[in-house]
Amino acid sequence: MRTLSEFRMIGSPLVASWIAHVAFWVLLAMAARAARWRTVAAMGALWVAGYIASSQVAALSLFFMSYVAVLDIALVFIVLQRDIRFG
Repeated sequence: MRTLSEFRMIGSPLVASWIAHVAFWVLLAMAARAARWRTVAAMGALWVAGYIASSQVAALSLFFMSYVAVLDIALVFIVLQRDIRFG
């Protein structure tokens, strides 16, 4: 299990973690709205597997935010079927 000190991150890593998680759940909701049930099931299972693995192995908890960001990138390509252009 995660300890209280792990939840006391401050600064840009915490903000990036929140952005990655909000984007993940929004994109997952968009996939569900588009009736992409296999995508929802696969990405949900991958998120749960990553969450469980990060809570069991201390070194993996550092990479969970990056793991969720990679899932976000995959969901953008699958759900939106394109890349997002900035600028």
